Amino acid sequence: MNKNIIEVINLSKKFGHFTAVNKVNFKVKAGEMFALLGPNGAGKTTTIKMLTTLLLPTAGKIIINGFDPVKNPNGVRRSFGIVFQDQSLDDELTAKENLDFHAVLYNVPTELRKKRVTELLKFVELWERKDSLVKTFSGGMKRRLEIARGLLHHPKIFFLDEPTLGLDPQTRNHIWQYIKKLNKEEGITIFFTTHYMEEAEKVSRWIAIMDDGKIKAQGRTVDLKKLTKKPNLEEAFLSLTGHDIREEEVGNLDLLRMRRRMWRR
Repeated sequence: MNKNIIEVINLSKKFGHFTAVNKVNFKVKAGEMFALLGPNGAGKTTTIKMLTTLLLPTAGKIIINGFDPVKNPNGVRRSFGIVFQDQSLDDELTAKENLDFHAVLYNVPTELRKKRVTELLKFVELWERKDSLVKTFSGGMKRRLEIARGLLHHPKIFFLDEPTLGLDPQTRNHIWQYIKKLNKEEGITIFFTTHYMEEAEKVSRWIAIMDDGKIKAQGRTVDLKKLTKKPNLEEAFLSLTGHDIREEEVGNLDLLRMRRRMWRR
């Protein structure tokens, strides 16, 4: 039985008087594909930033691959790769130069670096564009290069924060093909945030639904449907959160919050 590679216990994060993450609990087994599903503003990105040492928790405990991010951030950083929500490549460098630079930062040995960069560029089907400047790449190509970059140091966990945000459906499907292949062939634990319902349902085995900084429910899709007595994940989400995830995508958060206050009266 796979051990837990991520453990989160009563995790909270406050910014002044605002509580972004409120006593969150979940566990992720090694080799699992885990989706944190929720609308914009639910607390997903804040959570992933705490897991990856970018933010310190206000309260609670995190264990990543046996390391505490507060006490041993370097141990945690060696354990994971990450694809951020916002593109973070250097557009003025080539694809290969971006990977070489990152490999140096992660202290990938010189003799291994060339082999690893070549392997990963071929894996994400960018070998033919290795000498092209990143600024000439499409959004999907940049995402694929970011995936390659995050894998250079052989991480045990791969964090992806809204990895397909803004991409067309065909490119989104291609990105997930690479990620699922990684999980299946190399056993890398995949932890991703998304507000795309179909991604969470089709890609992951375990889903945690987050809203207003809290985990509303978690389990397999079948468990969430059984819990809410709903026929599909979308209706289960509505039942647990009180609103349609797609409404958040419009960006009218004030209107949405007003509706929710009315529904709760």
